[in-house]
Amino acid sequence: MTTTDIVAVGNRPRLERRPLRNLLVRPEMGALVAALAVMIFFSVYTKSFMTAAGAGVWLESASTFGIMAVAVALLMIGGEFDLSAGVLTGFTALVVGILTTRYGLNIWVAVLVSLVLALAIGALNGLLVMKTGLPSFIITLGTFFVLAGIDLAVTKLITGQVAIQGMTKVPHYDSIQPLFGSSIVIGGGTFYISVLWWFLVTAVATWVLLRTRPGNWIFAVGGAATSSRQVGVPVLKTKIGLFMVTAGAAWLVGMISLFRTSTVQANTGVGQEFIYIICAVVGGCLMTGGFGSAIGAALGALIYGMVFQGITFAQWDTNWLRTFLGAMLLLAVFLNHWVRLRAGGAK
Repeated sequence: MTTTDIVAVGNRPRLERRPLRNLLVRPEMGALVAALAVMIFFSVYTKSFMTAAGAGVWLESASTFGIMAVAVALLMIGGEFDLSAGVLTGFTALVVGILTTRYGLNIWVAVLVSLVLALAIGALNGLLVMKTGLPSFIITLGTFFVLAGIDLAVTKLITGQVAIQGMTKVPHYDSIQPLFGSSIVIGGGTFYISVLWWFLVTAVATWVLLRTRPGNWIFAVGGAATSSRQVGVPVLKTKIGLFMVTAGAAWLVGMISLFRTSTVQANTGVGQEFIYIICAVVGGCLMTGGFGSAIGAALGALIYGMVFQGITFAQWDTNWLRTFLGAMLLLAVFLNHWVRLRAGGAK
């Protein structure tokens, strides 16, 4: 059968002249259906969920998780994991807080220093994974503990406490705060700029994956790294670049958190790396790499944000959220396996 668009790398689905089948095998379709179901359920069950005020709350909750989930999805499509992504968000915010409140560094310079450090850590993670051949799970788990220790010990050593406060008193704070922490009120609901960052990151990531050569490389190194190397794909650069993208996203989320609240705790982001992975998997990413979607990961984060706030609106015990996440992960794994089989990615 003649195909209209075949991408013969990784496990990217093959598109044929079957519109319905093409739609069903898209990795994000399961997350889209689940997101609609969750939205309808809480809209019916609670009165405030679909109001402007309610939407502002769950969109804000989903936005930072969405930014990280999209970056983590790219890395997972490339066949790797980053367990340091969560703690890195807190690390970048603490760097800015300490440099400005304790050492008087210009806030714009401090933000750039934080970005450089984040990208360097991402590059180091990628380099260690590629040069040692050890699983990225192990390498980034080590990075997680190193950064977690630094966040707590160094912050307490310098400030005498485990939190940075007083950011609003830093010179030029007002010049940079709108870029990461501003908000507008629409119809009685507060909508933060983090939502726009989330949409922008998702759009760029989708364009890269589906319309550029580096996007082909990401699918290729995740699906068949050895074969990709043999046909000239720059595996080393691609994987290091993916770790740097994840670190850059962690920096962005760290800045959003810092300038939205003007404070940061030493344990910020710890444990959230698993939520990022769950969002990516719910969005269609395979744990084995080579298959996934940035839009799907964004939808996975939207589901998390809606459920988290929906449970609050419904006045349920929030401890049920973890049960829901576990069930959602298992269901997503089974669904993604079925989609992969339908897409022809596995025998």
